[in-house]
Amino acid sequence: MVRNIGRDDVKKKIDSGAVTVVEALPASYYEEAHLPGALNLPHDAVDKLAPGLLPDKQAEIIVYCANEPCGNSGIAAKRLTELGYANVYEYGEGKQDWIDAGLPTETGPSTRTA
Repeated sequence: MVRNIGRDDVKKKIDSGAVTVVEALPASYYEEAHLPGALNLPHDAVDKLAPGLLPDKQAEIIVYCANEPCGNSGIAAKRLTELGYANVYEYGEGKQDWIDAGLPTETGPSTRTA
């Protein structure tokens, strides 16, 4: 089951280092800006990339995309739960909400690959 999570809780979890954050957008959007420490897991590549990027199916995972109208995070989060990931959260407000709040982002390609 996918649970919703808000910006404040996302920030707390990122700051604590106790969560894996994944962006469900294509690489070009990810490279332009992503949440700190986020991995790139496009919504249409979950089946292919998740086993390599997310080997621990019990780990807490936060999935986000661009903003609320963007459906990529919901698609990816749902698929992760279908694949057996037990602790999946969706940050539906996404990257736009994070940036609008003045929170930091990173740029460039992911340093972790499957």
